[in-house]
Amino acid sequence: MFESLSGKLGEVFERLRKRGALTESDVSEALREVRVALLEADVALPVVKTFIDGVKAKAVGQDVLRSVTPGQMVIKIVHDHLVEMLGGAGEGSELDFNAVPPVPVLMVGLQGSGKTTSTAKIALRLQTRDRKKVLMASLDVYRPAAQEQLKILGEQTGVATLPVVAGQMPVDIARRALQAAKLGGYDVLMLDTAGRLHIDETLMLEVAAVRDAVQPHETLLVADSLTGQDAVNVAKSFNERVGVTGIVLTRVDGDGRGGAALSMRAVTGKPIKLIGVGEKTDALETFHPERIAQRILGMGDIVSLVEKAAETIEKEEAERQAARMQKGLFDLEDMAKQLQQLRKMGGMSGVMNLLPGVGKIKQQMANANIDETVIKRQEAIIGSMTREERKNPKVIHASRKKRIAAGSGTSVQDVNKLLKQHLQMSDMMKRMSKLGQKGFTRSIMAGMGGGFPGMPKM
Repeated sequence: MFESLSGKLGEVFERLRKRGALTESDVSEALREVRVALLEADVALPVVKTFIDGVKAKAVGQDVLRSVTPGQMVIKIVHDHLVEMLGGAGEGSELDFNAVPPVPVLMVGLQGSGKTTSTAKIALRLQTRDRKKVLMASLDVYRPAAQEQLKILGEQTGVATLPVVAGQMPVDIARRALQAAKLGGYDVLMLDTAGRLHIDETLMLEVAAVRDAVQPHETLLVADSLTGQDAVNVAKSFNERVGVTGIVLTRVDGDGRGGAALSMRAVTGKPIKLIGVGEKTDALETFHPERIAQRILGMGDIVSLVEKAAETIEKEEAERQAARMQKGLFDLEDMAKQLQQLRKMGGMSGVMNLLPGVGKIKQQMANANIDETVIKRQEAIIGSMTREERKNPKVIHASRKKRIAAGSGTSVQDVNKLLKQHLQMSDMMKRMSKLGQKGFTRSIMAGMGGGFPGMPKM
């Protein structure tokens, strides 16, 4: 998300940094380029105008032009205004469950925006992260198999769904769901409403009727970021007619522009609470304005990276791995665990997107056409080995390599690459054990020059 915008702003700010002093015309020229970049990213024109006017008023002041690092000062001003446009500094807007359970959450939006999938994602997140008992109910009686889809998602995620009763209308289903949630002792009731291909009176009246019947504590609008400005218009209409408390933006991983996210808060006044960053049921993130602004400006998002690692790393396993590394031990089973961890965190591209100052490296990765599936292939190769081979790779000779390649559906060349990679990483671990903490950092940076799967030389 924001790749094109981040790249263009990076070029503008790079030129500003190189200049020792800035004149008012320098700042004005840079802001003209920022304006074009925002418009090309599909940000709404009124939002762009307000943003540029606000930045310019501060950026051409004497404090900036006479500062020791004027370029950096301009970047800070742009950053602060971006944060403000996205919703303000501080923590992201979490869902509000400060009410008597079961707390009804109404999911609204157009057909195809990802409502049903987002309902299951949020329910899974509440159940696993927040330890809440959740019931899901589909009110979509129009789209074929819509209720069945939610039921299947419920089975996949382990979240309870309301039994389907043929012939019931949305308002009746909503009332029955609320009653079932009360009797079942549920904390949260997720209601997935029907959508249309476009906004119409029938849709709005139905959503309003459901809202009046259950009095939801949260009404979340699900909008597809790929529709750009249309997503902003949809959000505005739903907010005016139904009243939304927050926005869930889907498919942001496929939107290189990000204009919908940048415009949504400013146009509707409602916070973006969650963003969908993939198809998997756990691919959901809290929307943090400050962190998103840092990503756009190439500052990275270390906090999110640490949080993602904390969610996926098992503490005992991490301590075991750390103890082995300190002793310089690193076999193929250790490598398999690291590959699995890397895949859980979104692969190399997922990790790189959150690191600061790696814009050029990201470009190298894009130019090198990095194949993220290499991680899965390498896991398959290690999985085809015997325990003895994983513990002692030196015993793997020609005949064993053929067997491993056949068992993993790869080639002997792939097996050789993996073994060479393991040898490099094993040597790195041995050096780390001798050099101590400083050596650890240096070795990790050296490893990123080609030790990790699918990573280009840097």
